[in-house]
Amino acid sequence: MKFPPLSLSLLLASLATSPALAAVPQPVAAFLDQHCTECHDSDVKKAGLDLTDLKFDLADADAALKWQRIFERVHTGEMPPAKNTQPTKTEAELFLASLGKPLIQADEQDIASNGRVRSRRLTRTEYEHTLHDLLGIDLPLKDLLPAERGAHGFETVAEAQQLSQHQLARYLDVADLALTEAFKRALDGDTVFKKFCPPEELPINDRGNFRGPELRKGESVSWPMTLQFVGRMPVTAAPADGWYRITLKDVRALNAGPVGSVWGTLRSGRCISSIPMLYMIGLVEATKQPRDLVFEAWMYEGNMLELKPNDATLRRVAPGGKGGNVSYKGRDLVKDGFSGIAHRGIHMERIYPTADRATVRRHLLGQGDFKKLEADKTASLDRLVAQFARRAFRRPLKASQLAAYSNIGHQMLAEGASLTEGLRASYRAILCSPRFLTLIEAPGALDDYAIASRLSYALWVSMPDSQLMKLAAAGEMKKPEVIAQQVDRLLNDPKSGRFIRSFTDQWLKLKEIDFTSPDTRQFSTFDPVVQESMVQETRAYFREVVSNDLSITHLVDSDFAMLNGRLARHYGSKEPLPPGQGLQKVMLSQSDLKGRGGLVTQGSILKVTADGTHTSPVVRGVFINERILGTHIPPPPPGIPAIEPDIRGATSIRDQLEKHRSNSSCASCHMTIDPPGFALENYDPVGIWRKGYGKSGKGAPVNPSGVTPDGDAFADLQAWKQIYTRRSDELAAGFARQFITYSTGASVRFSEKDTVDEIVTQAGKSGHGLRSIISAVVTSPVFLHK
Repeated sequence: MKFPPLSLSLLLASLATSPALAAVPQPVAAFLDQHCTECHDSDVKKAGLDLTDLKFDLADADAALKWQRIFERVHTGEMPPAKNTQPTKTEAELFLASLGKPLIQADEQDIASNGRVRSRRLTRTEYEHTLHDLLGIDLPLKDLLPAERGAHGFETVAEAQQLSQHQLARYLDVADLALTEAFKRALDGDTVFKKFCPPEELPINDRGNFRGPELRKGESVSWPMTLQFVGRMPVTAAPADGWYRITLKDVRALNAGPVGSVWGTLRSGRCISSIPMLYMIGLVEATKQPRDLVFEAWMYEGNMLELKPNDATLRRVAPGGKGGNVSYKGRDLVKDGFSGIAHRGIHMERIYPTADRATVRRHLLGQGDFKKLEADKTASLDRLVAQFARRAFRRPLKASQLAAYSNIGHQMLAEGASLTEGLRASYRAILCSPRFLTLIEAPGALDDYAIASRLSYALWVSMPDSQLMKLAAAGEMKKPEVIAQQVDRLLNDPKSGRFIRSFTDQWLKLKEIDFTSPDTRQFSTFDPVVQESMVQETRAYFREVVSNDLSITHLVDSDFAMLNGRLARHYGSKEPLPPGQGLQKVMLSQSDLKGRGGLVTQGSILKVTADGTHTSPVVRGVFINERILGTHIPPPPPGIPAIEPDIRGATSIRDQLEKHRSNSSCASCHMTIDPPGFALENYDPVGIWRKGYGKSGKGAPVNPSGVTPDGDAFADLQAWKQIYTRRSDELAAGFARQFITYSTGASVRFSEKDTVDEIVTQAGKSGHGLRSIISAVVTSPVFLHK
């Protein structure tokens, strides 16, 4: 209800008598009374907010967050609603200044006392990479640990992390597994395995129905069939868990047609119906010219290779046999015009991609003759435990701190254990210590070792290397010029591929690419090759932008794309790309895919923001706002139903949203959410351009027009892109917030807006390049303080 004329004085009087609310600044109370309490009092409580009962106790985290949200909604113009009487510019500025100052002061006091980020442990991905670098092993470990919950879009955020007894037990199990592998390699050496499987052996069947390749004129040939596990080759079964280098010899395409290639997948698995899981190894692009194709992949013991053409646009071959069997007898599939992938055998070799045996041995046992180490076990154990702990804890330790770990080994030695058994016991304790599992940071400015660790985990998803540790020991890591140099070094190193994968998996939700399966009746040409190509496209594109410090506007639009021939065809290109080049940089001005520039139109983004059957401007709009534009979208008010699209496509989603937006509780947010979602509606759930809804686009026409929250109208996606490519400051601030959250373990705090502005200004000196933004973030106070 609206307060009567004397209500302000009564409100202020009530505030003065309430200890919890006495601090409300008078201009804030006046503004709320005039513009807010009519909808947010004890009677109405729109969006569940009762301003008359909201404490102004900014030491209370929940109350402070609510007041910050009130500030933000008035600051962005979302509140009061457009249909209500609007405050004058002077009124709004006075309100924001009066509320903003105490909010900033309270937030700064909390950061000074507790740090901006609470204690953060390593994520399971960081834990895996750290064990790999620390020990030199290459076992896949993260799937053995509990899944991460995540917050603000990232698994690295401390507020969502837990460390229960169950989790500690799992970390202990994984540490045992890792140490067993490391000591086995150090003491016994690496397993050597090399095998060549000629075409004659590949069709040999050792179980169930025959679904192998065809032996044809000295070549092994795989054909496109709908039967499960067609193309499986039992002779390629891995003899043990491990990494293998797999070389397909003289791969060539049969009946490649005008596109010049045949696309397929190489996967591993048991290839039986009781264990149907298949693991992608890589895409196979067979061309008319024979060539060797090399892949490196982890294979589980007993898993075999499955190679087959997996392009859904290819004409399918009938199995030719009965009862689920494949038969090639009496058929000439080449003459019949079917496309296939032929090769002249498979070479398999066991490899160790992280480190060789000598490196593993050095990590565990140091340099020198092992017999000399055993001659003085006590001194050797102390020295090796100190060396290992310094690397594991990412900083030097005092003798008193080391004693707890070395004493465990000494006790083992006293009981008659060998040096390696004593070392293993000490190392196990180190790997389960909070000093290893968590990032040690004290409130205030980070020390040199903490900066080295934060930088390394940000850009390598792992522990700092020897160079970073030397810089930390020399007290150099606080110097901005040194940090900037290390950013370039780390991003130029192959290990930065971990950052590309980890960051895009979380920021752009690429890890959710498998969460939905497109309806094959509607999207019959979508296939595993297309899906894998989509993910590769986005990662390669992001790497290109980072590597070359290209403008942040490339998130929205660009003059190039990273495509392969199959993906280009999926997107609707009629111009075949040069075959055999895989993923390649394509200048869009020279192709018929001119609208495909930027991240927002890439298939991976369009797929993870759809449900496999329909699209929603709301889902896509929230994604683009939060992940690309940097605009936080609050959750919907309680009791508001979701928008369900018309499954016939007869009614446009826009029409349904118009009814939804008639609710004033929804309208203000949808003014922000819907515009980018509308702009992308010409793309279906698998990223193909459409003009209408429903099957084959014969339903209601798509209307991609809209108006941005600040009043810029656009007719279509290209017009929307033009609006936002002129807003590099806004895009840079949005990305900076995302990277700050990912790299520090906490979202940007209320009092840190000025720091974000400074980052944007600094990066703007080089045209808001993406690498420049990253460098500006890691040299800013928000990164260099807990």
